[in-house]
Amino acid sequence: MDAMEKKTLGVTISEKRKEKGMTQADLANLMGVTDKAVSKWERDLSYPDVASFPRLAQALGVSVDELMASTSSSGRKKDVESIVWTAVRGVALAMGIAVTVLSVLDELETEAGLGMLGIAVACISIFLLRDREK
Repeated sequence: MDAMEKKTLGVTISEKRKEKGMTQADLANLMGVTDKAVSKWERDLSYPDVASFPRLAQALGVSVDELMASTSSSGRKKDVESIVWTAVRGVALAMGIAVTVLSVLDELETEAGLGMLGIAVACISIFLLRDREK
């Protein structure tokens, strides 16, 4: 893992739990939750209640600051960004297909078609400008 890249909260919980020689069930008992909840935390599928961070930190032998320094968004930010850009491309494609199909069916008014093509061009432009910035 890159030194600049932060670990997710789940990875931190898992590593610290294992360092303490605890099972997920052991940590769950200390936290008053199920072992399935701990499993979800460690896989970044859900997160402990913020109010339970002091107890979690104590159970793992770390400070609350260390837990808070973990990030739950490093992977998720990339996931969300990927979804957004896929949606932008999808909108552009959908508008192009809609204009084509509705034109062939002779069900498209000129103003509506121009509006849809404008949306498609705007989405493509946004996507291309994003790539240029990288």
